[in-house]
Amino acid sequence: MNIFADFENRVKKAVQPLVPEGKEADFTRVAVEPPRDAAHGDLATNAAMVLAKGFSMKPRDLAERIVAALGADPDIETVSIAGPGFINMTLRPAFWTDHLAQLLNAGRNYGRGAATGRKINVEYVSANPTGPMHVGHTRGAVVGDVIARLAAFAGDDVTREYYINDAGEQVNVLARSAYLRYREALGQEIGEIPAGLYPGDYLKPVGAALAEEFSDTLLGRDETEWLPIVRDRAVEAMMAMIRADLKLLGVEHEVFFSERTLHDADGGRIAEAIADLRAKGFVYQGTLEPPKGKVVEDWEDREQTLLRSTEVGDDQDRPLIKSSGAYTYFAADVAYFRDKYERGFSEMVYVLGADHGGYVKRLEAVAKAISGGAAKADCVLCQLVKLYRDGEPVKMSKRSGDFVTLAEVVEEVGRDPVRFMMLYRKSDAPLDFDFKKVTEQSKDNPVFYVQYAYARAASIFRQAAEAGLTIPEYDKTGVAALQGLGDVGEIGLIRKLAEFPRLIGQAAEAKEPHRLAFYLNDLAAAFHGQYNRGKDLPDLRFVNQDQPELSIARLGLVKAVATVLFVGLDLIGADAPEEMR
Repeated sequence: MNIFADFENRVKKAVQPLVPEGKEADFTRVAVEPPRDAAHGDLATNAAMVLAKGFSMKPRDLAERIVAALGADPDIETVSIAGPGFINMTLRPAFWTDHLAQLLNAGRNYGRGAATGRKINVEYVSANPTGPMHVGHTRGAVVGDVIARLAAFAGDDVTREYYINDAGEQVNVLARSAYLRYREALGQEIGEIPAGLYPGDYLKPVGAALAEEFSDTLLGRDETEWLPIVRDRAVEAMMAMIRADLKLLGVEHEVFFSERTLHDADGGRIAEAIADLRAKGFVYQGTLEPPKGKVVEDWEDREQTLLRSTEVGDDQDRPLIKSSGAYTYFAADVAYFRDKYERGFSEMVYVLGADHGGYVKRLEAVAKAISGGAAKADCVLCQLVKLYRDGEPVKMSKRSGDFVTLAEVVEEVGRDPVRFMMLYRKSDAPLDFDFKKVTEQSKDNPVFYVQYAYARAASIFRQAAEAGLTIPEYDKTGVAALQGLGDVGEIGLIRKLAEFPRLIGQAAEAKEPHRLAFYLNDLAAAFHGQYNRGKDLPDLRFVNQDQPELSIARLGLVKAVATVLFVGLDLIGADAPEEMR
């Protein structure tokens, strides 16, 4: 039902007889898209522009021949040439009403892609298990979740995964912080929390639980004895808190992968990954040039075990084993990718904070080295979110305990505004989140505007029922009932609806869920606009008792709008309310 893909195939079919003898046409760059200006028609193609050189023709001359061929298409009303060779097409009104019937017949499967056979792993959030989720994690959580939803709707086999960073020094710091709260729960005076430990009150329940389980038996033991015990309990408690926070946001993962498992058996799985890469010629002993600017953590001025990642697109080779024999953090990343690849995934999506931009090339290089190009790493970077309340910035600091948690934001404004607004900018652009603006009921608040459009559709259905009109099932026999639609606003709405399947495919492939939020806002604007036209022109009202047959057709249009709004909001993870108060 992707009309753009359909007409792209029609254009290619029209061009095929025009290919000069002895030559082959390269159609890879041929595209059919909505024209930038709706006044130019319904569809535009660059076919003549990108094929002319291979045909040894001027673009406009080739365009004239393509136009002549497309003129025989029964669904095209007019076709013309613009500028140096772009081709614009206007479709017959009957095509649009027929497409509307197909949309209604497909229902909430409209835009859903056929199974692709691709297995995709989307890893997102993966916050250190050292405290509750704060608003800085929220954007990545929503972006990753909607990337996964879009991919699944587009036909991919998707697994949502959380990587638990439970093997680094930060979890030892967590354990020491929890041990302090354990002593406090036993009645000891702990004073001010020492610098470098986590001071948040969220660790008090962990300390109380430790006191209940172990009484005072951990006191007096050497740190090497109590730290592993406290660390395990603290990480478990933090992950339970994180799962609860994510659930408030409507985010769930199928897999929680422990980094520590890669280090079990003295790093056995990491060693296996390095051995595999060594056998492929990607691992060697050597030294690296000093980094320009700031010295990175894993650089040493002596021989190390290195990944020859420059051979697969990286800026520099990367350390895997330090001169001391300890594995680098990157070595665990290598083993983790290999684990995913062995689980059968062909694409690994990493949703990362903007401060992880340096990881992009190295992860892409790891994918090529391990899979030989059979699998790829796709990194999505999320910029920071700035919180505002009453025009004043809201500060947050995880170490000081002075931060706004994800749960607090969701509880104050609701899940739907949080999810929608986290997508209302491209993920690699900074985002300002204003508590007041995301809850106001106005067209300037996109989540309200979109949800109100769905509620307005439900209100129109109630109005139709009161007028004694019923909405038929618009299957193939219902096409005739829709033929009465012909107003420019009605056809414009159908055109906007017809963009949805293409939008889904593009947003899923590009890993850009903001496109969906923007589209829904545009669709809502078109629907509200047509509704308001009916206020001024009664003949355009969706429900008009003097025009029962036309009202039935228009109710079909409203049902189509409601269907796409419902599917789009569901993919974002927001509700589609039938009433708004």
